[in-house]
Amino acid sequence: MAVCVAVIAKENYPLYIRSVPTENELQFHYMLHTSLDVVDEKISAMGKALVDQRELYLGLLYPTEDYKMFRKLHSSYTDVMCNPFYTPGDRIQSRAFDSMVTAMMIQVC
Repeated sequence: MAVCVAVIAKENYPLYIRSVPTENELQFHYMLHTSLDVVDEKISAMGKALVDQRELYLGLLYPTEDYKMFRKLHSSYTDVMCNPFYTPGDRIQSRAFDSMVTAMMIQVC
């Protein structure tokens, strides 16, 4: 189910990327950056003209039965952000966060 996990900064750039099948890692990076471009285009279009607000809805990004997995990921991300030694906007290099993501991806696959 989860083969790639990415954490995106509010400025629309990746803070953390991890994928399980390392032979397809470049493909996942490409898909991530392409998705970021789509989001960036939608946001920039909103500033140029009056755009219908419903057009900005990207759809359900994950199945609702996977909520527990994303809750665990969000909890670990919150722990990283609350670390006084982490500077917001820097790449996430926490060993605890990385091991939690790896365990979560192995458990799902």
